[in-house]
Amino acid sequence: MNKWITSALLAGALVSGQILGQAMAQDDKDTVRLGIDVPYEPFVMRDADGKLEGFEIDLGNELCARANLECSWVEQSWDGIIPGLLARKYDAILSSMAITPERERQVMFSLPYYNTPSVWITARDRDIDIDDKQSLEGLSVGVQRGTIRDVYVTQEYGDVLDIHRYGSSQEVVNDLQSGRLDLTFEDFPIAVDAIDFRQDDSPYKQLGDSIKTPTSIFGKGAAMAFRQRDKALAAKFDKAICEVYADGTFDKLMEQYFDYDLSVRPSEADCAQ
Repeated sequence: MNKWITSALLAGALVSGQILGQAMAQDDKDTVRLGIDVPYEPFVMRDADGKLEGFEIDLGNELCARANLECSWVEQSWDGIIPGLLARKYDAILSSMAITPERERQVMFSLPYYNTPSVWITARDRDIDIDDKQSLEGLSVGVQRGTIRDVYVTQEYGDVLDIHRYGSSQEVVNDLQSGRLDLTFEDFPIAVDAIDFRQDDSPYKQLGDSIKTPTSIFGKGAAMAFRQRDKALAAKFDKAICEVYADGTFDKLMEQYFDYDLSVRPSEADCAQ
């Protein structure tokens, strides 16, 4: 074979191999799977066609676009969401996960992107004093299994309340509305969306003050979670979180879904890193 032809063929093969390798590397780099628990209205829900939508879906897609990542969503029940990440079923969690010391021992968190309190809810005609712990003896409370609200109720009221744990917040709400629970301890946005409790003529009411402490349980806000080794990926999302706050995109998305403020704006120091 002519040496010039041979050289051309070898050069072509080398270039083709380099292009293929670069394309494969680019695909690996740009494709990210995000784990999320469904439903958690209005953060994530399904439209009439079964497609995922909601505040966190819109926010997550925006963050991915700014980080130049091609993202897909992987559904995972809450009680298995960290094990699923560690087992590499997805590359990150974007599902209203509060930063807590216990979770920080398992995963690495991004900057927080929102923070909301938790609230006690009961029927309006019930006379329950949540601040009088002994008076709660034997009452039933519903919480979603494995959440920070489950941890809080177990730790602070496990000796007096009959705790019912559920796989989803909707199941908790269903049993409260059917009268099978005396009260629930719920995430404020979920309570606002699913339980009519803020008006004087509502069938339900809030008990006591909203709760965000102790931080050892409730953490610093909700953040994305990553495997400990994926520092570069976390840094990309941190940068994107700073950007959506800086240019007002976060506020616009928030106002589409909420009539209250759940922002937790990153500091200049956090965004300068």
